[in-house]
This record gives sequence, C-alpha cells and structure tokens, in this order.
Amino acid sequence: MAHKGGFEALNRTLKDIRGYNNLMGGVTVLLAGDFQQTLPIIPRGTRADEVKSCLKASYLWPHIQKVALHKNMRVHVKGDTSAGILLKIGDGNFPSLEGEITIPSNLCTVVSSLSELTSRIYPDIINIKMKPIEWLCERAILTPKNDKAAEINEILLKAFNEKAVEYKSFDSVIQSDDAVHYPLEFLNTLNPSGLPSHKLILKIGAPIMLLRNLNPPKLCNGTRLQVKSLHKNVIEAIVITGCARGDIVLIPRITLIPTDYPFEFKIIQFPLKVCFAMTINKSQGQSLSMAGIDLREECFSHGQFYVACSRVSSASSLVILAPKGISKKKMESASTLYSEIEADHLKREENQKFEYEKEVEYKQKIKQIKKTKSKTVKTELNLKKQKLIDAYNNFEYQSLLNDLKIRSNLDYLYKQLEYVNTN
Repeated sequence: MAHKGGFEALNRTLKDIRGYNNLMGGVTVLLAGDFQQTLPIIPRGTRADEVKSCLKASYLWPHIQKVALHKNMRVHVKGDTSAGILLKIGDGNFPSLEGEITIPSNLCTVVSSLSELTSRIYPDIINIKMKPIEWLCERAILTPKNDKAAEINEILLKAFNEKAVEYKSFDSVIQSDDAVHYPLEFLNTLNPSGLPSHKLILKIGAPIMLLRNLNPPKLCNGTRLQVKSLHKNVIEAIVITGCARGDIVLIPRITLIPTDYPFEFKIIQFPLKVCFAMTINKSQGQSLSMAGIDLREECFSHGQFYVACSRVSSASSLVILAPKGISKKKMESASTLYSEIEADHLKREENQKFEYEKEVEYKQKIKQIKKTKSKTVKTELNLKKQKLIDAYNNFEYQSLLNDLKIRSNLDYLYKQLEYVNTN
C-alpha cells in the first residue's frame, strides 16, 4: 500500500498543473487498495507510524468516494467454506483472545515440523529440474520475517543434487576517506534489506526472485525465475511469472547502493535471491495453488496473517507450521489487525473534514481580503492619477522642471496601475 504522502503530493501537483484549486485539480482519480492487507512499510517505525502513514489518516480521505468489494474471489469461485473465515479474519471480527486467534481446522492443514511443511509444499524436490515451470511458480512458503525465509531457502537448496555455485559481491565505500573506518571485511558482513547477500549460492533448477527493475514490464522487482545455466558474469534463467512467462533471459551483475546506512557504499552483485520461501509482504498480489505458512514466529504487522491465508483458493491448498507443543485445535497466531484503522476512521474523517473546510474557508477569506485591498489601492491610484492629470492640464508653466516632475509622477502611477491590474 502506498504512503499517504504520495497521494497528497499528487493532489498538489495536479492543482498546480491545471491551475484549478479543487481536489486533484478537478481530475477523477481511481484508487484501488485493501486496508485488510499490510500497511505502508516504515523502516524502524512503530504501530502509530504505520497507521499515521495510511491513506485513511490523510486530509484527502473524507473527500474520497468509497466503493467496497466484500467477497474474496480467490476463494468464492470455488465455493470453499473457508471464504467466510477469511473475511472475518480480514475484518478483525474473528474471535480472539489478547490479540491472538485460534486457527480453525477447516481453514488449513496444520503440521508440526519444518520438514513436513517443506515436503508438502515441495514434494519430490530432488527431481526439480524435471518439473514444469507451472509446478514451480504456483507454490511457495511464506514467513513473517526474512531470516526464516533465508533459513528455509538454504535447507531446500541443499535438498537436490546439483552443483552449487557461489557468487561473492564486490563491496566498496563510495567516499575514499571512509575506507579506513569501514574495511572490506566489515562491508561483507552487512546484509541490507531488499538487497542480495554477500555470498549468493545458486543451483541449476532453483527458483530465484529479481530484486530490481531491469527491463519493465518483463523483468521487474518481484519477478520469479528458474535458473537454467550459471556462468561467471551472467546467469541464464527462464521467467516463470508475469507477462514474459516462458522467456529465457540473462541476468548481469549490477551496482546496488543501500540507502539505510549512515555511510555510503556500493555492492556489485546479481540482483537475485533464492525464493523457495519468501516474506508475506513480498507475496502480496500473487495467486498460488499451494502455500505454506511458517508461524514459528508470530505475524507482527497489520493484515499479515490475512494476506498469507488468502494467497490460495481452498483450505486443502494451505499448510501452516504450528509451534511445537501446541495441538492443532488450539494453535494460536497473532492476527495483528490494527483496530484503529477501522474503528477510529469515522471520528478521524469528521476531524479531517472540519480541518479541511476550515483551511478552505481561511484561504477564501485571504483571497477576499487581497481582492478588496486590490480594489482599494486601484481606486486610490485612480484618484491620484486624475488629480495629476488635472494639475497638468491647468498648470501655468513656471519652469520646465515642474512639467517633467508631473510627467514622471504620471508614468510611475501608470506602472502601479498596470501591476495592480495584472495581480
């Protein structure tokens, strides 16, 4: 979901471009989104920061006409009974205790070990090279955090017999003075969010995900591929998702510059990561035929659990890894739905509407004052002009100097009148 600042900037820009002070410059803008899913990502932000960055917290929200869709079509088309459960989870109406919900048995299949989860999602992974791309692109394991996804990827990468190739990144500081403070060994240990690691280990047949836009819309951030061949300076892969599905492409090393560190450094590496498993946030917008959810760590952000469960269209296609020692019927997981997104939005709408109307009223008053002041100044200048013209016409010339002085005053007045009329 986009940050509210983007929409507010668009509103100001359209007003400036069109010279029209109405909302969005008078242009009809169509927005699509789901507040049951994850909110804008705020690095190192709190719950309050996420809620504040949401479009519902913007002054634009009271002026947006809302049209709602109430059915989960992924589930509804197959008539699965889990549709109602998913909608209740998404709306925050599912029974919970201290922010946690008991996962019903008709929502998914619950397993108790990671090996059981991986075997259900990726059966016969030893022969992954023989599998069609449809088999690979329609399944994934979802986790709340990156570290668990990396752990599962490492396990599954070792599960099939292919030669592993290791690609190390070339890291360096941008400012030469920083080389003393940040040596190469230190840079190699860093793992910036959204960037490949220093050591990228790949095998032929492994699924990979692109981390940068290389050739949109064919190769975009989030595009999934399967490794076909591994070379020294390029990786040959086949696209398994998106509009270029089935195309064979070459992925080069590129320069990547992290922005979330107090110093600048660059990484030269393939913009790829193994994606047997991915984070729940990264899975938004994808439809899967088989999905596993690793809940050894609880969901920590608004809507994460709902997003993960709604990737598939039937309860038989969803497998959840339960923590050890908890029975299937009583397994709990944090639903983590921010109630203020729904509960307080009516009150917030009223306050924002009042503030917006107050701001509009203030601007109109300022405009009226300027207009009145402009009329008053214009009237005063016209009177002065007429007096000077009368003095000029009735003046018995004593000297040329006085005549030039009156002409100079008239010229100055005409310039003032011209400025007032144009403004």
